Amino acid sequence: MTNPTITPVTVRTTTRTSTPTRIETTMTKTTMIAITRDTYCAPAQLQLRDMAVPTIGADDVLVRVEAAGVDQGVWHVITGLPYMVRAAGFGLRRPKNPVPGMDVAGRVAAVGANVTRFRPGDEVYGTCDGAYAEYARAHQDKLAPKPATLTFAQAATVPISACAALQGLRDAGQLTAGQRVLVTGAGGGVGSFAVQLAKAYDAQVTGVCRTAKTDLVRSLGADHVIDHTREDFTTGTDRYDLILDTAGNRPLTQLRRALAPRGTLVIVGGPGGGRVLQGADRQIRAMLLSPFVGQRLTGLMSTEPAADLHTLADLIDSGALTPVLDRTYPLAQTPDAIDYLKTGQPAGKVAITI
Repeated sequence: MTNPTITPVTVRTTTRTSTPTRIETTMTKTTMIAITRDTYCAPAQLQLRDMAVPTIGADDVLVRVEAAGVDQGVWHVITGLPYMVRAAGFGLRRPKNPVPGMDVAGRVAAVGANVTRFRPGDEVYGTCDGAYAEYARAHQDKLAPKPATLTFAQAATVPISACAALQGLRDAGQLTAGQRVLVTGAGGGVGSFAVQLAKAYDAQVTGVCRTAKTDLVRSLGADHVIDHTREDFTTGTDRYDLILDTAGNRPLTQLRRALAPRGTLVIVGGPGGGRVLQGADRQIRAMLLSPFVGQRLTGLMSTEPAADLHTLADLIDSGALTPVLDRTYPLAQTPDAIDYLKTGQPAGKVAITI
Protein backbone atom coordinates (compact mmCIF):
# COMPACT_ATOMS: atom_id res chain seq x y z
CA MET A 1 0.00 0.00 0.00
CA THR A 2 1.18 3.51 -0.73
CA ASN A 3 2.68 5.29 2.24
CA PRO A 4 -0.09 7.72 3.29
CA THR A 5 2.36 10.38 4.43
CA ILE A 6 3.47 11.05 0.86
CA THR A 7 0.32 13.04 0.10
CA PRO A 8 0.48 16.82 0.49
CA VAL A 9 -0.45 18.23 3.88
CA THR A 10 -2.28 21.41 4.71
CA VAL A 11 -0.13 24.18 6.10
CA ARG A 12 -1.62 25.03 9.46
CA THR A 13 -1.64 28.63 10.53
CA THR A 14 -2.42 30.35 13.79
CA THR A 15 -3.77 33.85 14.23
CA ARG A 16 -2.24 36.34 16.60
CA THR A 17 -2.83 40.01 16.98
CA SER A 18 -0.32 42.68 16.11
CA THR A 19 -0.27 46.23 14.96
CA PRO A 20 -0.33 46.46 11.15
CA THR A 21 3.05 48.13 10.90
CA ARG A 22 4.81 46.18 13.60
CA ILE A 23 7.86 44.03 12.89
CA GLU A 24 8.46 41.52 15.65
CA THR A 25 12.18 41.06 16.12
CA THR A 26 15.04 39.95 18.32
CA MET A 27 17.54 41.72 16.05
CA THR A 28 20.31 43.94 17.38
CA LYS A 29 22.76 43.73 14.45
CA THR A 30 22.59 45.97 11.40
CA THR A 31 25.51 44.48 9.43
CA MET A 32 26.53 40.94 8.53
CA ILE A 33 29.13 38.97 6.61
CA ALA A 34 28.08 37.44 3.29
CA ILE A 35 29.40 35.79 0.16
CA THR A 36 28.81 38.28 -2.67
CA ARG A 37 29.50 39.21 -6.27
CA ASP A 38 28.59 42.29 -8.30
CA THR A 39 28.59 40.60 -11.70
CA TYR A 40 28.06 37.10 -13.05
CA CYS A 41 31.35 35.30 -12.48
CA ALA A 42 33.12 32.03 -11.77
CA PRO A 43 32.71 30.69 -8.20
CA ALA A 44 36.39 31.46 -7.51
CA GLN A 45 35.59 35.17 -7.86
CA LEU A 46 33.06 35.21 -5.03
CA GLN A 47 34.07 37.44 -2.13
CA LEU A 48 33.40 37.50 1.60
CA ARG A 49 32.24 41.00 2.57
CA ASP A 50 30.46 43.02 5.24
CA MET A 51 27.06 44.35 4.17
CA ALA A 52 23.77 45.53 5.61
CA VAL A 53 21.31 43.03 7.05
CA PRO A 54 18.36 42.63 4.62
CA THR A 55 15.19 44.59 5.32
CA ILE A 56 11.93 42.63 5.35
CA GLY A 57 8.41 43.37 4.21
CA ALA A 58 5.09 42.63 5.85
CA ASP A 59 4.97 39.04 4.55
CA ASP A 60 8.65 38.27 5.07
CA VAL A 61 10.74 36.47 7.66
CA LEU A 62 14.33 37.39 8.51
CA VAL A 63 16.26 34.18 9.14
CA ARG A 64 19.46 33.93 11.16
CA VAL A 65 21.17 31.45 8.86
CA GLU A 66 22.74 28.40 10.51
CA ALA A 67 23.35 26.47 7.29
CA ALA A 68 22.76 26.77 3.56
CA GLY A 69 22.51 24.11 0.87
CA VAL A 70 24.57 23.85 -2.30
CA ASP A 71 22.71 22.56 -5.35
CA GLN A 72 23.49 22.47 -9.06
CA GLY A 73 21.37 25.56 -9.63
CA VAL A 74 23.75 27.67 -7.52
CA TRP A 75 26.47 27.44 -10.17
CA HIS A 76 24.02 28.57 -12.85
CA VAL A 77 22.86 31.58 -10.82
CA ILE A 78 26.43 32.63 -9.95
CA THR A 79 27.75 32.34 -13.51
CA GLY A 80 24.56 33.48 -15.26
CA LEU A 81 24.73 30.40 -17.50
CA PRO A 82 22.81 29.37 -19.42
CA TYR A 83 21.58 32.81 -20.44
CA MET A 84 17.97 31.75 -19.91
CA VAL A 85 18.72 31.82 -16.16
CA ARG A 86 19.12 35.58 -16.40
CA ALA A 87 15.81 35.92 -18.21
CA ALA A 88 14.13 33.86 -15.49
CA GLY A 89 14.32 36.81 -13.11
CA PHE A 90 17.84 36.73 -11.68
CA GLY A 91 18.95 39.82 -13.63
CA LEU A 92 19.71 40.26 -17.33
CA ARG A 93 23.01 42.17 -17.15
CA ARG A 94 24.01 41.69 -13.53
CA PRO A 95 22.60 39.75 -10.56
CA LYS A 96 19.60 41.38 -8.87
CA ASN A 97 20.76 39.97 -5.54
CA PRO A 98 24.52 40.16 -4.86
CA VAL A 99 24.26 37.28 -2.36
CA PRO A 100 23.72 33.82 -3.92
CA GLY A 101 22.17 30.75 -2.32
CA MET A 102 18.54 29.68 -1.80
CA ASP A 103 18.39 26.57 0.44
CA VAL A 104 18.38 27.71 4.07
CA ALA A 105 17.97 26.45 7.63
CA GLY A 106 18.15 28.64 10.69
CA ARG A 107 16.27 30.55 13.36
CA VAL A 108 13.72 33.30 12.89
CA ALA A 109 15.23 36.68 13.84
CA ALA A 110 12.31 38.90 12.82
CA VAL A 111 8.88 38.66 11.21
CA GLY A 112 6.80 41.13 9.22
CA ALA A 113 3.43 42.45 10.30
CA ASN A 114 1.42 39.91 8.25
CA VAL A 115 3.40 36.83 9.30
CA THR A 116 1.28 34.50 11.43
CA ARG A 117 3.11 31.19 11.09
CA PHE A 118 6.38 32.04 12.80
CA ARG A 119 7.82 33.93 15.77
CA PRO A 120 11.39 34.99 16.54
CA GLY A 121 13.36 31.99 17.79
CA ASP A 122 11.51 29.38 15.70
CA GLU A 123 13.69 26.87 13.86
CA VAL A 124 12.82 26.87 10.15
CA TYR A 125 13.96 25.59 6.78
CA GLY A 126 13.05 26.39 3.18
CA THR A 127 14.21 28.80 0.48
CA CYS A 128 15.18 32.45 0.68
CA ASP A 129 16.92 35.36 -1.04
CA GLY A 130 20.66 35.08 -0.43
CA ALA A 131 21.38 32.11 1.85
CA TYR A 132 25.17 32.51 1.85
CA ALA A 133 25.15 35.10 4.61
CA GLU A 134 24.53 35.48 8.33
CA TYR A 135 20.97 36.68 7.68
CA ALA A 136 18.57 36.12 4.80
CA ARG A 137 15.10 37.31 3.84
CA ALA A 138 12.42 34.71 3.04
CA HIS A 139 8.72 34.91 2.22
CA GLN A 140 6.66 33.13 4.87
CA ASP A 141 5.15 30.83 2.20
CA LYS A 142 8.64 29.48 1.42
CA LEU A 143 9.40 28.29 4.97
CA ALA A 144 8.29 25.50 7.28
CA PRO A 145 9.31 24.30 10.75
CA LYS A 146 12.65 22.49 10.59
CA PRO A 147 12.32 18.70 10.91
CA ALA A 148 13.03 17.95 14.56
CA THR A 149 15.26 14.97 13.77
CA LEU A 150 17.70 16.91 11.57
CA THR A 151 20.65 19.16 12.25
CA PHE A 152 20.59 22.58 10.57
CA ALA A 153 23.18 21.38 8.03
CA GLN A 154 21.06 18.36 7.12
CA ALA A 155 17.89 20.43 6.89
CA ALA A 156 19.55 22.95 4.57
CA THR A 157 20.16 20.22 1.98
CA VAL A 158 16.47 19.32 1.67
CA PRO A 159 14.29 22.07 0.10
CA ILE A 160 15.31 22.41 -3.56
CA SER A 161 16.55 18.87 -4.23
CA ALA A 162 13.89 17.00 -2.27
CA CYS A 163 11.07 19.14 -3.70
CA ALA A 164 12.39 18.40 -7.20
CA ALA A 165 12.42 14.68 -6.43
CA LEU A 166 8.95 14.77 -4.86
CA GLN A 167 7.36 16.77 -7.67
CA GLY A 168 9.17 14.79 -10.34
CA LEU A 169 7.75 11.52 -9.03
CA ARG A 170 4.36 12.58 -7.66
CA ASP A 171 3.30 15.34 -10.05
CA ALA A 172 5.19 15.08 -13.35
CA GLY A 173 5.67 11.32 -13.06
CA GLN A 174 2.23 10.51 -11.60
CA LEU A 175 3.83 7.57 -9.81
CA THR A 176 1.62 4.87 -8.29
CA ALA A 177 2.40 1.88 -6.10
CA GLY A 178 3.95 -1.13 -7.79
CA GLN A 179 5.39 0.68 -10.79
CA ARG A 180 8.94 0.10 -11.98
CA VAL A 181 10.99 3.27 -11.50
CA LEU A 182 14.51 4.03 -12.68
CA VAL A 183 16.43 6.97 -11.20
CA THR A 184 19.59 8.16 -12.95
CA GLY A 185 22.12 10.00 -10.81
CA ALA A 186 20.73 8.04 -7.87
CA GLY A 187 23.68 8.88 -5.61
CA GLY A 188 23.45 12.63 -6.14
CA GLY A 189 21.39 15.41 -4.58
CA VAL A 190 18.00 14.93 -6.27
CA GLY A 191 18.60 11.25 -6.97
CA SER A 192 19.27 10.25 -3.36
CA PHE A 193 15.95 11.78 -2.32
CA ALA A 194 14.14 10.28 -5.32
CA VAL A 195 15.17 6.72 -4.50
CA GLN A 196 13.77 7.04 -0.98
CA LEU A 197 10.59 8.80 -2.07
CA ALA A 198 9.89 6.22 -4.77
CA LYS A 199 10.20 3.48 -2.15
CA ALA A 200 7.76 5.43 0.05
CA TYR A 201 5.35 5.15 -2.91
CA ASP A 202 5.86 1.36 -2.82
CA ALA A 203 7.54 1.38 -6.22
CA GLN A 204 10.15 -1.08 -7.44
CA VAL A 205 13.24 1.13 -7.70
CA THR A 206 16.38 0.80 -9.79
CA GLY A 207 19.13 3.33 -9.15
CA VAL A 208 21.83 4.21 -11.69
CA CYS A 209 25.09 5.67 -10.35
CA ARG A 210 28.88 5.52 -10.51
CA THR A 211 30.86 2.72 -8.83
CA ALA A 212 31.75 4.68 -5.70
CA LYS A 213 28.06 5.29 -4.89
CA THR A 214 26.55 1.84 -5.42
CA ASP A 215 26.63 0.90 -1.73
CA LEU A 216 25.01 4.20 -0.80
CA VAL A 217 22.18 3.74 -3.29
CA ARG A 218 21.52 0.23 -1.97
CA SER A 219 21.41 1.60 1.56
CA LEU A 220 18.75 4.11 0.47
CA GLY A 221 16.43 1.23 -0.38
CA ALA A 222 16.95 0.68 -4.11
CA ASP A 223 15.83 -2.79 -5.18
CA HIS A 224 18.41 -2.86 -7.96
CA VAL A 225 21.55 -0.81 -8.56
CA ILE A 226 23.24 -0.32 -11.94
CA ASP A 227 26.84 0.87 -12.11
CA HIS A 228 26.77 3.00 -15.26
CA THR A 229 30.53 2.57 -15.75
CA ARG A 230 29.99 -1.17 -16.27
CA GLU A 231 26.47 -1.48 -17.66
CA ASP A 232 24.31 0.60 -19.99
CA PHE A 233 20.70 0.35 -18.87
CA THR A 234 19.48 1.73 -22.21
CA THR A 235 20.74 -1.35 -24.12
CA GLY A 236 19.24 -3.97 -21.80
CA THR A 237 15.88 -5.71 -21.92
CA ASP A 238 14.32 -4.12 -18.83
CA ARG A 239 11.60 -1.53 -19.36
CA TYR A 240 10.47 1.00 -16.77
CA ASP A 241 7.13 2.68 -16.12
CA LEU A 242 8.87 5.87 -15.00
CA ILE A 243 12.39 7.18 -15.55
CA LEU A 244 13.48 10.16 -13.48
CA ASP A 245 16.55 11.45 -15.29
CA THR A 246 18.69 13.60 -12.98
CA ALA A 247 22.07 12.85 -14.58
CA GLY A 248 21.18 14.56 -17.83
CA ASN A 249 23.71 13.31 -20.36
CA ARG A 250 21.83 10.67 -22.37
CA PRO A 251 19.98 11.40 -25.62
CA LEU A 252 16.20 11.03 -25.65
CA THR A 253 16.43 8.13 -28.10
CA GLN A 254 18.45 6.11 -25.61
CA LEU A 255 16.23 6.91 -22.64
CA ARG A 256 13.12 5.99 -24.60
CA ARG A 257 14.56 2.54 -25.33
CA ALA A 258 14.48 1.79 -21.60
CA LEU A 259 10.96 3.18 -21.17
CA ALA A 260 7.80 1.06 -21.30
CA PRO A 261 5.57 1.71 -24.35
CA ARG A 262 3.20 3.82 -22.21
CA GLY A 263 5.83 4.91 -19.70
CA THR A 264 6.81 8.39 -18.51
CA LEU A 265 10.17 10.13 -18.74
CA VAL A 266 10.77 13.11 -16.45
CA ILE A 267 13.92 15.13 -17.17
CA VAL A 268 15.06 17.06 -14.10
CA GLY A 269 18.14 18.68 -15.62
CA GLY A 270 21.68 18.13 -16.72
CA PRO A 271 24.76 19.56 -18.41
CA GLY A 272 25.36 20.21 -22.07
CA GLY A 273 23.55 22.20 -24.72
CA GLY A 274 25.66 25.37 -24.90
CA ARG A 275 25.62 28.75 -23.18
CA VAL A 276 22.04 29.63 -24.11
CA LEU A 277 20.08 26.49 -23.12
CA GLN A 278 22.52 23.93 -21.68
CA GLY A 279 20.49 21.01 -20.22
CA ALA A 280 17.15 22.68 -20.97
CA ASP A 281 17.35 21.76 -24.64
CA ARG A 282 16.53 18.11 -23.88
CA GLN A 283 13.49 19.15 -21.85
CA ILE A 284 12.22 21.30 -24.69
CA ARG A 285 12.74 18.55 -27.28
CA ALA A 286 11.07 16.00 -25.01
CA MET A 287 7.93 18.09 -24.60
CA LEU A 288 7.76 18.80 -28.33
CA LEU A 289 8.06 15.09 -29.17
CA SER A 290 5.69 13.79 -26.49
CA PRO A 291 2.36 14.41 -28.31
CA PHE A 292 3.52 12.25 -31.22
CA VAL A 293 4.60 9.10 -29.34
CA GLY A 294 2.92 6.67 -26.97
CA GLN A 295 5.30 7.52 -24.16
CA ARG A 296 4.90 10.65 -22.04
CA LEU A 297 8.04 12.82 -22.15
CA THR A 298 8.27 15.89 -19.94
CA GLY A 299 10.60 18.23 -18.12
CA LEU A 300 10.37 19.55 -14.60
CA MET A 301 10.34 23.08 -13.24
CA SER A 302 10.09 22.50 -9.51
CA THR A 303 9.14 24.95 -6.76
CA GLU A 304 9.48 24.86 -2.97
CA PRO A 305 6.05 25.62 -1.44
CA ALA A 306 5.43 25.37 2.29
CA ALA A 307 2.97 22.49 1.76
CA ASP A 308 5.66 20.30 0.21
CA LEU A 309 8.17 21.32 2.89
CA HIS A 310 5.65 20.09 5.48
CA THR A 311 5.19 16.84 3.54
CA LEU A 312 8.95 16.28 3.44
CA ALA A 313 9.33 17.13 7.13
CA ASP A 314 6.67 14.54 8.02
CA LEU A 315 8.48 11.90 5.96
CA ILE A 316 11.81 12.81 7.55
CA ASP A 317 10.49 12.74 11.10
CA SER A 318 8.79 9.38 10.41
CA GLY A 319 12.11 7.91 9.24
CA ALA A 320 10.99 7.36 5.64
CA LEU A 321 13.36 9.99 4.25
CA THR A 322 16.90 10.91 5.32
CA PRO A 323 19.14 13.53 3.72
CA VAL A 324 22.55 12.26 2.65
CA LEU A 325 25.11 14.89 3.67
CA ASP A 326 28.49 14.34 2.05
CA ARG A 327 30.35 17.19 3.79
CA THR A 328 30.08 20.76 5.04
CA TYR A 329 32.16 23.87 4.37
CA PRO A 330 32.45 27.12 6.36
CA LEU A 331 31.01 30.22 4.72
CA ALA A 332 34.43 31.53 3.66
CA GLN A 333 35.00 28.33 1.64
CA THR A 334 31.77 28.56 -0.37
CA PRO A 335 33.68 28.65 -3.71
CA ASP A 336 35.36 25.35 -2.78
CA ALA A 337 31.98 23.81 -1.93
CA ILE A 338 30.53 24.78 -5.31
CA ASP A 339 33.59 23.49 -7.17
CA TYR A 340 33.40 20.19 -5.29
CA LEU A 341 29.74 19.77 -6.18
CA LYS A 342 30.50 20.36 -9.85
CA THR A 343 32.92 17.42 -9.89
CA GLY A 344 30.00 15.02 -9.43
CA GLN A 345 31.83 13.27 -6.59
CA PRO A 346 29.56 14.15 -3.64
CA ALA A 347 27.46 11.32 -2.30
CA GLY A 348 24.20 13.16 -1.75
CA LYS A 349 24.45 16.82 -0.76
CA VAL A 350 26.88 19.53 0.34
CA ALA A 351 26.14 22.28 2.86
CA ILE A 352 27.60 25.59 4.03
CA THR A 353 27.67 26.31 7.77
CA ILE A 354 27.56 29.85 9.09
